[in-house]
Amino acid sequence: MTEDTRSRSRWSAALVSAFGGPFGGFLWIGSGKLAVISLVAISAASIALCYIGFPVLPGIDLSGLASLSSIGIALFSVVLVVPFAHRFKPDKWYAQGFSVLVLAFLASSLAAFAIRSFVFQPFSIPASSMVPTLEVGDYLFASKFAYGYSRHSVPFGLLPIEGRTFDTAPAPGDIAVFRRPSDPSTDYIKRIVGLPGDKIQMIDGINDHAVKLEETGSYSSDEIRSPKVQRETLQNGVSYSVLDVIDGSTGDNTQPVVVPAGRYFMLGDNRDSSADSRFDMGTIPYENLVGKGVRLFWNSRGVDYSSRHTLDGLTGK
Repeated sequence: MTEDTRSRSRWSAALVSAFGGPFGGFLWIGSGKLAVISLVAISAASIALCYIGFPVLPGIDLSGLASLSSIGIALFSVVLVVPFAHRFKPDKWYAQGFSVLVLAFLASSLAAFAIRSFVFQPFSIPASSMVPTLEVGDYLFASKFAYGYSRHSVPFGLLPIEGRTFDTAPAPGDIAVFRRPSDPSTDYIKRIVGLPGDKIQMIDGINDHAVKLEETGSYSSDEIRSPKVQRETLQNGVSYSVLDVIDGSTGDNTQPVVVPAGRYFMLGDNRDSSADSRFDMGTIPYENLVGKGVRLFWNSRGVDYSSRHTLDGLTGK
């Protein structure tokens, strides 16, 4: 039997690579070494690229292309694996169909599930409630370990615990991803401005200017009409920009709320276009926090995010 007939066909290598990635493709053609190398190299490159951030094309909306990323990954996998198809013999145990399926699933799906559940999870911003800190089309990572873990940390509530474990209390000014008790299937993102026991009232600012608020200019957007930009500084020193579009709106003046134990008061930075704890959302239980927003890595609509790359400390510059 010749080497070509004992090797995998290019068509089968392409098919397996398209669905199983380079790792699955290299296993299928019989190269465990290249499978491991590709897995480590691609994982390291992905982490590095996400940390640095993806480039944007100013003013060009690529949101449609974002949904096609899986096709691009599949094509990349095919191009990477197929040239090696006839160089190896699939005579190893891991090159058999069931073994490839199991190993590729463990290396990709379970690894991704573990990272998204316990380390970092990506989120996209579909609405303007956190402008100017988070723009529509932004993609960010939320730290899952920042606040510890609850059943909301893992998709479908698969972590069978009550409350939180390995917990660390949030700080005022944190940008948090969370789920409303009345809508546990949807992820929301707002800023934490009130801790348990705090008294929060909006009177042209938080607590009648007990929180420092100063005007810093204006904001330009095709979707938001001539808003004022104000610099808000919390008592712990965290500072960020907020928008004030309408003077004296319903959300600018509210009744006082004492934040109950184990709950947090959330506000959007776009104060006149945010459904948050001032309204029917109410305060959010600690258990419902999903993670802490820490870093932007792309904007699909071509909006520059270099000045907003990191979400810790002084934000919204």
